[in-house]
This record gives sequence, C-alpha cells and structure tokens, in this order.
Amino acid sequence: MKKLIDSAIKASQNAYAPYSKYRVGAAILMKDGNIITGVNVENASYGLTNCAERSALFSAISQGYKKEDIEAMSIIAGEEVIGAPCGACRQVMYELVPKEAKLYLSNLKGEYEVSSTEKLLPGAFGPEDLDV
Repeated sequence: MKKLIDSAIKASQNAYAPYSKYRVGAAILMKDGNIITGVNVENASYGLTNCAERSALFSAISQGYKKEDIEAMSIIAGEEVIGAPCGACRQVMYELVPKEAKLYLSNLKGEYEVSSTEKLLPGAFGPEDLDV
C-alpha cells in the first residue's frame, strides 16, 4: 500500500496543471506486480482536461490489461486534503475497476482513506443496465 501511494505521489510531479496548480497522481497495482500511473493533464479548454484516474486506467487498458488484472488503486491530491475522484472518474472506475479492489485516497503527507468503487458511486449505472 505504501509503495502504491508513493508511486501516485511521484507520478503527481508529472501533472500538467498550469491553470489550477492542483497536481493529481494515480497509481494502479496490477496482479502481476506492475504499477501503472497517470496524472491530470489540463487544457485551456477546461472540458478537455483529463484526470489522473482516467489517465491511469486508460493507460492500463491500452497496455492490454483487463479489469480483472487490477488489485488496488491509489489517488493522491494535494498536501493536506485527501482528494476524491470527480463524478466522471467515479463512473469510469465503476466500470473498469473490480468491486473488490481497494482504493486508497491519499494526500502528500501519506495520510489515506480506504474506499471502493461501490462506496464512491452508490446506485451506479453500469454495463449491466444496458440492454445489449
């Protein structure tokens, strides 16, 4: 868990946040031991900004990993505040992170809370709700 949080902290240093100055890092521990990281990447057209959580998840998927390969995820945001994912990230995490995976929400001091996708997005809409 500490290694995963430290990986998210290290990743946050690579965030592109010239507007908000709010650097976020995410790290995903895969069952094979690899750690995939992501950062927030802002854009002058704010709606085109991508969050660290989605950056890390999309990177893992693009590298060939599947939902079942994820063991845990850490998200780091800010010095004092233990940040929480935005609504868009919660929705993506609900679909791409296993329900049993631990989510470590942390700050730069290493303080953290443990959560889950179901706790972050109760009553979520998912693939099971589609008639496909």
